[in-house]
Amino acid sequence: MVSRRELVRLLAAGGAGAAAAVAAPKVRSWFGPDRLPLDGGYAPAGNELGWHNGAVRVLWHVTTDRPLIALTFDDGPEPDWTPRVLDALDELDAKATFFVVGERLVRNAALVKGRYARHEVGNHTWAHKDLAQRDEKGVRDQLRRCHDAVAEHVGRAPRLLRPPWGHLAGTTLTVAEEFGYDVVMWSQRMRENLFVDHPGGIVADTADQARPGAVILAHDTGPKDRLVCIANLKGIVTELRTRGFELVTVSELLAAGHPATT
Repeated sequence: MVSRRELVRLLAAGGAGAAAAVAAPKVRSWFGPDRLPLDGGYAPAGNELGWHNGAVRVLWHVTTDRPLIALTFDDGPEPDWTPRVLDALDELDAKATFFVVGERLVRNAALVKGRYARHEVGNHTWAHKDLAQRDEKGVRDQLRRCHDAVAEHVGRAPRLLRPPWGHLAGTTLTVAEEFGYDVVMWSQRMRENLFVDHPGGIVADTADQARPGAVILAHDTGPKDRLVCIANLKGIVTELRTRGFELVTVSELLAAGHPATT
């Protein structure tokens, strides 16, 4: 309801059209927060189609007294980048968790065949799509196709999901729960952009930021500044170990953590 005074003000400011627009009853829009447009948009939190556990775990870090850290790599596998990461980790006998993009895994399956054996592999969607802008069917398609690709080419099904860019919506959570996934964000990221002109600085910077239970975000493809991390990965791992940290997979970190409190 628009008051008489407000109506007079609107007529003076913008004419009868503006006043009519405000006075008209609100109607639902195909592009509003309560409706889905044709390709994405608001992803509702309710799940009326399935009955599972009714909850999903979302984590940024783990509470632990042990000096454990999970190093994670997103967006691969891709030539040039991913083999360099795997070579460095193999040389140092270090573990990591790779959140792979399904279509890239299929395209580069021969490149990484047998090379993820010591590591954990998680779901990072089929085509690196923003899950927060997809409905239930769209999210399920992105997760299912990547899930099946990991099972086929890595030899074991993923148990973890990292949504691209960390974008979450209700449908991401409900579909992740269907797959039995834990949703993994991060508590620390490689700050490559700060060390383009002095790449070696990323070694101390990463170690200085590190805390027990941290989940560290890195990438094994992307803009060239990310190569700062790749080129110094052995130094980063060595420095973390020098400071007493042990690198484990995300699932190992979860198993060592105390129950979360709220």
